[in-house]
Amino acid sequence: MIIPVNLKEGDTIGIVSPAGKVNADYVVKATKTLENWGYKVVVGKNCMMSHYQYAGSDEERLSDFQKMLDAEYIRAIICSRGGYGSIRLLHRLDFSKFMENPKWIVGFSDITVFHSALHNLNVCSVHGPMTKHLAENPDSESAIKLNEILKLGTTNYIISGHRLNKRGSCKGKIIGGNLAILTSLIGTDYDFNPDGKILFIEDIGEYLYRIDRMMWQLKLAGKLKSLAGLIIGQFSDLKDNDSPFGKNAYEIISEHINQYTYPVCFGFPAGHEDINLPLLLNSEIVLEIQDTVQMKYINPEK
Repeated sequence: MIIPVNLKEGDTIGIVSPAGKVNADYVVKATKTLENWGYKVVVGKNCMMSHYQYAGSDEERLSDFQKMLDAEYIRAIICSRGGYGSIRLLHRLDFSKFMENPKWIVGFSDITVFHSALHNLNVCSVHGPMTKHLAENPDSESAIKLNEILKLGTTNYIISGHRLNKRGSCKGKIIGGNLAILTSLIGTDYDFNPDGKILFIEDIGEYLYRIDRMMWQLKLAGKLKSLAGLIIGQFSDLKDNDSPFGKNAYEIISEHINQYTYPVCFGFPAGHEDINLPLLLNSEIVLEIQDTVQMKYINPEK
C-alpha cells in the first residue's frame, strides 16, 4: 500500500471540480478553513465554472484535475463536490506523474470513481468531507478528523453499536464508497477485488428497490462472499414507490448478507449527512464489533 506523505503547515492543497458545478461560496469559505489550518490553497482555474450540470466542460474539468495530479508542489487534492461527471474523465487521466509523487485525494459520492482507480493503483485516499462541509462546519469532528488524517496518515474511531450489527473482529484493507458508483464499475478496469477486504458502502436519493437490486448485483458478481468485513454508512433521503417495498435500506442489506459469517457494522456516520467521518481508503484497519464498534488503523512505516 502507498500512503501519501503527511502534510505539514505551509503545504499546498488544490481544490478541483471534476463532477457537478459547485456553489462558489463553498469554495471561498472552504479555502479560508484550509488556510486557518495552516495550508496554502490553489483553486483550479475552472473550479467554479458551469456547463449545464457540470463544473465546466469535460476538457476544462480534466485540465484542472490533470494539472493538480502532475504538480509536485500540490500535496493534496480536495474535490469541491460530487454530483455526476467523474466517470467522464477517468479513462483520460494520466496517473504516471502522480505515482512518482503520490498525494492525498479527498472526496466522496461521485468521487468514488477516483477512489476505485486509486484502489487498483494501491494508493490510499480519503473518503471524506468536501467544500460544503468545510465551509459550513469547519470546527466539526468530521473536519478535525480530516485534518488529522492529512497530517498523520491515520485516525481511529469508536462509535455506538446498532441492532443489526454482526459481532466479531476482522482485519483488512478498507475499500468502497458510494454503492451506486461501485456497482456501475463492475466489469470495468476500475472494478474492485473484494477478497479479504473490508467494504464500506453508502448512498443517497435512491429508491429502496434499487438498493435491493444493487445488493443483488454485488452478490451475484461475487463481491460479498469473500469479504473480511462490511461497514454500512449513511443511506440518506431514500424513496419508495406507491406500493411500499416493505423494508428499509439497512433491513434490505442485512437480508443480503445474513448468510455470511464476517462482522458487519451498520450506521457508521459517513456519507451524505452533517456528520461525515473521513475514512482512509485502501489502508489496513482492525474492525472490532461488540457493544460498541472500534476501527483502528494500522499505520505502517512509510
